[in-house]
Amino acid sequence: MAPDMNPPAAAQKFLDDLGWGDGEILPLAGDASFRRYFRVQAPGRTAILMDAPPPHEDPRPFIGIARWLTGRGFAAPVIHGEDLTEGLVLLQDFGDARMRETVDAAPESELRLYEEAVDLLIRLRDHGAAEVAPYDRDVYQREAALLTEWYCPAVGLDVDVDGYVAVWDAVLAPALDGPAVTVLRDYHAENIMLIEGSETLGLLDFQDALAGHAAYDLVSLLQDARRDVHPELEAALLDRYRRITGADQRFFDAYHVLGAQRNAKIVGIFTRLWKRDGKPRYPGLCPRVWGYLERDLNHPALAPVAAWFDANIPAALRGDPMTVVDA
Repeated sequence: MAPDMNPPAAAQKFLDDLGWGDGEILPLAGDASFRRYFRVQAPGRTAILMDAPPPHEDPRPFIGIARWLTGRGFAAPVIHGEDLTEGLVLLQDFGDARMRETVDAAPESELRLYEEAVDLLIRLRDHGAAEVAPYDRDVYQREAALLTEWYCPAVGLDVDVDGYVAVWDAVLAPALDGPAVTVLRDYHAENIMLIEGSETLGLLDFQDALAGHAAYDLVSLLQDARRDVHPELEAALLDRYRRITGADQRFFDAYHVLGAQRNAKIVGIFTRLWKRDGKPRYPGLCPRVWGYLERDLNHPALAPVAAWFDANIPAALRGDPMTVVDA
């Protein structure tokens, strides 16, 4: 079912009050949430209108993190205006040049742009954590549980849920170590913009930021649910991160633990988007995510989790939940 991309009723008055009333409101995109985006095309200028309708969405976290990032020299969209009652925010327009399409169209740019994206995370860790909630054991467990709550029933599996919780408890310690940083949580090639005339990569979709381990955004980038990142590229970029930061083995244990946790969560989320929200395009992304998850499960730090998967989810039932049951 296609999202309704008619502008919200309150949009015209909101734009009038901000001096953008002469702009044409053009549909841009929806996403996996209730948020919708429009481009406001006015004479000689453009902006992005975010529609984050309450009670489903709350734009305040996005606004707060955007201002935290820009205050530290990162390129998050400047906030031109906001109406929290209606859930409307007018943002700086970064254009249409996402990292994902740029790399797909010009593969020779892939290594350079991924290096820039890794280097941005290295700079981000120097600023500590914003005043956001912690990415703690309870959150990791709640997210990992999405796999057993949504994916496993969808493919007809009755699994050992208590054992699943126990094996994650057994491996999460490295992910809870070290100083906390601002974890953007959805840092990947479709949320990174190439801004014309700027050397800085633009950041989007950070409203769910938490204070947690620096490895999380790195694995979000290098195990991208929406774009293949080949193991050779991942290894080269992890080596770059190691050389620049001096990260030790404990960091890379955390990287694979968080990779497995994130990928298990995403398989669950993509299944939920299909089963609950009527968005059938997402399950088709699951085979790629399973590939990353199995890559992480081969790491020694994940041995208890890997054993649980071997005992509970047969290899033939790891894939697109819309099709594996019929295979």
